[in-house]
Amino acid sequence: MKPGVLQFLVGCFAALGSFLFGYDLAVIAEVVASDNFKTLFLQDNADAKAGTVVALFTAGCFTGALGSGFTNPIGRRAVILMGSCIFIVGGIIQTAGMNIGMLYAGRYVAGVGVGFLTLIVPIFQAEISHRKIRGKITCLQQLFNALGQVVAAWIGYACYQTWTGTGNSREWRIPLGIQIVPAIFLASMIYLFPESPRWLCDHDQSDRGRRNLAQLHSHGDESDPYVIAEFNLIMHQIETERLDKKKTYWDLVSTLPNLRRTIIVMAIQAGCQMTGVSSIQYFSPQIYAQIGIPTSQSLLFNGVNAIIALLGTTVCILIIERVGRRSLEIYGAAIMCITFLINAILIQKFPASAPSTGAHWAFVALTWLFNFVFFVTSGPLSWAIPAELFGNAMRMKGVSLGGMTSFAFNTRIGQVTPIAVSAIGWQYYIVFIVCNATNGIFLWAFLPETTGLNLEDMDELFEESPWFVPGSKWVPSSHVDEDARRVAEGWKGDEGDVERVEEVFV
Repeated sequence: MKPGVLQFLVGCFAALGSFLFGYDLAVIAEVVASDNFKTLFLQDNADAKAGTVVALFTAGCFTGALGSGFTNPIGRRAVILMGSCIFIVGGIIQTAGMNIGMLYAGRYVAGVGVGFLTLIVPIFQAEISHRKIRGKITCLQQLFNALGQVVAAWIGYACYQTWTGTGNSREWRIPLGIQIVPAIFLASMIYLFPESPRWLCDHDQSDRGRRNLAQLHSHGDESDPYVIAEFNLIMHQIETERLDKKKTYWDLVSTLPNLRRTIIVMAIQAGCQMTGVSSIQYFSPQIYAQIGIPTSQSLLFNGVNAIIALLGTTVCILIIERVGRRSLEIYGAAIMCITFLINAILIQKFPASAPSTGAHWAFVALTWLFNFVFFVTSGPLSWAIPAELFGNAMRMKGVSLGGMTSFAFNTRIGQVTPIAVSAIGWQYYIVFIVCNATNGIFLWAFLPETTGLNLEDMDELFEESPWFVPGSKWVPSSHVDEDARRVAEGWKGDEGDVERVEEVFV
């Protein structure tokens, strides 16, 4: 098995943590729309309670993201295990819910688990990956998120069609209960996979770190030239970081280079939520109802939307290393802005009181287009980019702060959307039109390209490249491939070894 394939498979398994997030994002749309759930829990203040059921999950995610910033001492696999176990407890409480309080508690606890998982998975993926395929592997986070949405949407739709109008709570308990199964699988198997070499090296286990690096990159050959060059680069950065002694949240903003990447990470995460995707995911039946589409049909459309999300993320994985992070983010924001603008006009011109079949299908098609573009661009990149911008010492806390930003905005969107849709209808879309436009402008001006860079190049990138990115000619000073070539020539003098170093990830 080629090392790149091994890294891809390890990344896939870790991404089960993101599958749980995607599943819970999608399943709640069916849950809050089910008849039995409404009868049991939404008899009064329905919009506020439905919003709270959604918002408490993301509030729990915020808590988990905050807590993850303090888990660096225990290792990446331990955090995945802990997050999975917390999620299992939350899933059980939700599934067994007998009153709205149990639903609130279960949603919050499950959210805490997802918060830990969503933060640690892209970090783990980034730290095990070769730089030439790092984008593909970190985008597995969003691919499995989308896969979770597909599974949840179609299970939810099947349960709705089977039990709607019967008063049977299986309509919503089965969709909520199924999510426990992959969490158990992830928790029970994670220690069969290698720990992050970079984490081991940073915690005085350099021998194990080199061994894991070789396992992931050269079939276990610790004398491989690429492994030696990469290991030396990792150890050099760790030694430099230990001299700086910067490992607190305050250090994220105490210097201009760190402040710059912290601003970028928080802006990317906030901007991702303000694209409007969460409103569609959480409350698609209510949003579709604005233009006269019934709940049963909207849940079917939601299932199609989930498949489109999976296809979009697959496209992102295929093109990210060729197109680059920066271009995907900028053009994606522009297209999403246009789709929301047209849909706002459609809702305003053809409300539910004056439905039009043509307008229905135009609205649905544009929503599908928005979702496809989101999952090609902002969706996967909002997690892939933050995971690669910080050095070893600050990576966990930097990504944690970005995650907290994401979940804070997600919580507010979940709480506000049902109320805003009922109160102001199409005008609510103006928020997302403006935010998508400003996202694109900000990213064009300030997001540097990180495609092809080593994780250890990021400190130099943010110290030496200009804040205003267009026109920048910056290139890194490290040359791992050249270092590996020199090692191969100096140690073995065999041209075949040099070629093997260059071709091992082809």
